[in-house]
Amino acid sequence: MEYAIFRSGGKQYKVSKGSIIEVDRLPLVEGKEIILDDLLLWVANGESKIGTPKLANVKVKAKILRQIKGDKIRVAKFKAKVRYRKVMGFRPFLTRLQIEDIESLETEDKPKTLASKIVRKRSALREKTSS
Repeated sequence: MEYAIFRSGGKQYKVSKGSIIEVDRLPLVEGKEIILDDLLLWVANGESKIGTPKLANVKVKAKILRQIKGDKIRVAKFKAKVRYRKVMGFRPFLTRLQIEDIESLETEDKPKTLASKIVRKRSALREKTSS
């Protein structure tokens, strides 16, 4: 199973091809294609590629389905023994996206596994400490 984790609006989302998600409002028109390039992790065929801090050669293509308002979120403040209670709420503006494709721009390189990355870091640390 192929999936990716990307960042949008300060939040992280796990997506796969064909999934529909809701993110904080993006200032774009309904029906437009968008490329999400702030990818943090990409997993394909059991192998993963981790961004440091983000991946440069992987992109997620999505289509904007709708601009909507989400469910009401209630925020309550309360202080004991002083009869202070305050309840506020708001409906966030959201954008509904449909993920169409996760593309890798590199053709010959497969994603490196997490284990091989850890082994390379450990060997580099050993070389530094032994010198």
